[in-house]
Amino acid sequence: MRADRIAASVDLIASADSWIEQAAIDQLRQTATLEGIDRVVGLPDLHAGRGIAVGAAFWSRTHVFPHLVGNDIGCGMGLWATGTAVRRFRLDAADRKLHGLETPWPGDAAARLAEAGLSPALPGEALGSIGGGNHFAELLAVDTVLDVPGLTTLGIDRGCVQLMVHSGSRGLGDAILERHLAQRNVQSLRAGTEACDAYLAEHHAALRWAMLNRAVIAERFFERLGMKGKRVLDICHNSVTPWDGGWLHRKGAAPADKGVIVVPGSRGDLTWLVRPRPEHADRALQSLAHGAGRKWSRSEARAKLDRRFSIADLERTRLGSRVICEDRALIYEEAPQAYKDITQVISDLDAAGLIEVIATLRPLITYKTRRT
Repeated sequence: MRADRIAASVDLIASADSWIEQAAIDQLRQTATLEGIDRVVGLPDLHAGRGIAVGAAFWSRTHVFPHLVGNDIGCGMGLWATGTAVRRFRLDAADRKLHGLETPWPGDAAARLAEAGLSPALPGEALGSIGGGNHFAELLAVDTVLDVPGLTTLGIDRGCVQLMVHSGSRGLGDAILERHLAQRNVQSLRAGTEACDAYLAEHHAALRWAMLNRAVIAERFFERLGMKGKRVLDICHNSVTPWDGGWLHRKGAAPADKGVIVVPGSRGDLTWLVRPRPEHADRALQSLAHGAGRKWSRSEARAKLDRRFSIADLERTRLGSRVICEDRALIYEEAPQAYKDITQVISDLDAAGLIEVIATLRPLITYKTRRT
């Protein structure tokens, strides 16, 4: 195991067996040169983003950096436990029922926003929608259990279907970042100033909006499928929060200080349910990998896979699960081959003393989008 000191303020937590592209490391180095940045940590799922490495955490004693959080403020993953037995779950029937989820949610958005302590004036038209990119909702079965008491404590029945929702603040987070960029470009905000307080207020509202959005998405799925579920966890991996007297920014990094988390692989791989270990958490800025991390860019994935695989090939996975994605470009961009090996990511986190594995979850149906 290594924790390479790329520069005085940058740590990379990954094993020698992990492949991390040079472009991502270069982006970490560039971030470390920003005035006010004190520490940068790259995690095993690190990959290059649009100017900012994804799978990383950044800490500043004195400044907040909106562009390090990005435009999908509050993006994260929620997990719901259901009472529906896996043995009674029928893939064909569920596939037929999962339609109409791209249409606007017919509920009272203003009322739900108010119930969540948010202004009813916040955008409500996208509430209950998954969005594009790597966002999804996934029905899963418990695969392997390493910690039976840990699973029971969460309220998860190993014989029942689970639902995981990965989505964020949709257009709200994008609008918040765009306003900041229009006014200040990528300049940071000194903590305690009026401008910083204004951004943080909007940021915190976007966090709550994203959490509500995941809940409404889950409700829509349960309604279609005639199921009921209880949320057992909800984590955010794009945010800025107070920590250690300064400001901790996570860009595609799960929190290690909020309890149990899910770390999903690609659409054709297992999801890992893990418990953060506190002993070495500060070394990783109280952060963990949020998934497998991309191996190829979207354009690379399309170019490499379009001639090798048909749409039908990508609608079924090696685990026997189904992928519902009726956007031709997206199904290639999000193919399992475009992502790193989640087993290696988990192995690196474990070797660094950052996690304990509770269980693995096997996908049944991954839902991304239908044609509208």
